[in-house]
Amino acid sequence: MNATQVKAADERILQTSPLRKLLGRPELGSVVGAIAVFVFFAFFADSFLRASSLSTVLYAASTIGIMAVPVALLMIGGEFDLSAGVMVTSSALVSSMFSYQMTANVWVGVGVSLLVTLAIGAFNGFMLTHTGLPSFIITLGTFLMLTGLNLGFTKLIDGTVSTKSIADMEGFPSAQDVFAATITIGGVGFKVTILWWLALVAVASWILLRTRAGNWIFAVGGNKDAARAVGVPVTRTKIGLYMGVGFGAWISGQHLLFSYDVVQSGEGVGNELIYIIAAVIGGCLITGGYGSAVGSAVGAFIFGMTSKGIVFAEWNPDWFKFFLGAMLLLATLLNAWVRKRAEATK
Repeated sequence: MNATQVKAADERILQTSPLRKLLGRPELGSVVGAIAVFVFFAFFADSFLRASSLSTVLYAASTIGIMAVPVALLMIGGEFDLSAGVMVTSSALVSSMFSYQMTANVWVGVGVSLLVTLAIGAFNGFMLTHTGLPSFIITLGTFLMLTGLNLGFTKLIDGTVSTKSIADMEGFPSAQDVFAATITIGGVGFKVTILWWLALVAVASWILLRTRAGNWIFAVGGNKDAARAVGVPVTRTKIGLYMGVGFGAWISGQHLLFSYDVVQSGEGVGNELIYIIAAVIGGCLITGGYGSAVGSAVGAFIFGMTSKGIVFAEWNPDWFKFFLGAMLLLATLLNAWVRKRAEATK
């Protein structure tokens, strides 16, 4: 496949009608699903439409959405990361323990944590591109190593499974303002993570739709061999995507630390599946080459509405996982149907 053929095959630049463009959007199915979930809980949960409830839903969505955005980009690039959940905890632990042990300004620990999480992401990308092993094996190995390191180092350094308090250390209030502040609007408090989430969605959408790097991400996810043949830097692109996941983990980890002051070393296990679910519900294909950052945001919003809507409706929260699994299956089927309809109308 030459460069002309690749360009001609790119769905984003085909001349189509507005209706066909709408049907071809990856997030269309998730938007329909989000509307359905919103109407459902608005009807069954009396308190769901309150401003304070919306704040709670958005906060729950943002804590997932911050990670769902880079995970979605990674999935568009044809890979996924099973270490994303525990990497968030690693980020928080590094910040806390480095600051406490070195009696340094907490911003020093924040900076060191950023370097560590980016390095973990780069490690995943390097191993993937230089060993030929599938991302499942690479990131499963990283997941297990980080799980052990989180627990082992925390016990070795602090003597317990949780970190020491750093609330009285220099720089903590300013870091808390950046990563865990509450912004009051109209008497309702909104967490700053919502702004981080929206900013990441905006930047990721710009990268995907307006930059050469976005073309590379879609190309390597669709067919990495064909992409390499037309000059796409496949290795650099995949390493960059994994470092993006590391950056998201850093933001989430700092929020975890500066929200609660201490961190439990065993946290984060299982969250990687939730990030992947949000991306899939948002229209990303497991096979790569298709999806959007906006879709991942909608998927995270559905997650937030469901997790909190069940509480507002006063239902047994034990049913949450059932609803989450059902939404995953329905969203995947709906996304496949929408994609087939879009292809049939071209």
